[in-house]
Amino acid sequence: MTDKTLEQRLNEIDQKLNFITEQMAVQARRQREMQELKDDLNRIATDAFQSAVNELEEVAPSFDSSDLLYLIKKLLRNVTNITKIIGQLESVKDFATDIAPISKQAYLDVLSQMDELDRRGYFEFLRETLKIVDNVVTSFSIEDVKALSENIVLILSTVKNLTQPEMLIALDNAVSVYKKLDISVAQKVSFLDLFKEARTPEMRQGVAFGIQFLKNLATTERSNKFKEIINEKKEKQHAG
Repeated sequence: MTDKTLEQRLNEIDQKLNFITEQMAVQARRQREMQELKDDLNRIATDAFQSAVNELEEVAPSFDSSDLLYLIKKLLRNVTNITKIIGQLESVKDFATDIAPISKQAYLDVLSQMDELDRRGYFEFLRETLKIVDNVVTSFSIEDVKALSENIVLILSTVKNLTQPEMLIALDNAVSVYKKLDISVAQKVSFLDLFKEARTPEMRQGVAFGIQFLKNLATTERSNKFKEIINEKKEKQHAG
């Protein structure tokens, strides 16, 4: 074997030794790192276990291992129901995702409609209406409201009678006649002038109308008083 071959063999052996040395150093470093990791994990696990023990000591009087077993059994029995609930939650999430654009558009439509109502004066009208209600509330006492509730039927009946077509026509005619009245009374009116006016057909019709109106009014008043007497007797009978 020549010197050149021997030298080549020695170089190869030296390279292999260097590689083995490097691998042993890497392995040693890995073992050292693993040991350090184990030590850190042991310390963390010890601290976590101690913390868990301290926390569980607070609930120990109220905790029973049988309750935990019962809960686990309950969960296992209801795995299907829990899966269904999760599926429903996923469906709700998908539905919310799908309806979000529609809800946004509906919200914009509502804002647009509210803006239109505001420009047309609805909200201003509502504010003024609330002022009217406030004035009514502050102007009337509880006694007034009670009296109103007791007489509301009569008030509504009167309003109903006033809103009948024939009554509205009569009121309209009366207002029209009043507007067209052009009455001028002389400063000096003698009894003879009055007597002459009383003999006119218009005067006699007016007097006859007034007398008939007063008669009907008196008849209605007597009828109402009679009804009140009857109602009082009935109330006394019921009270007795």
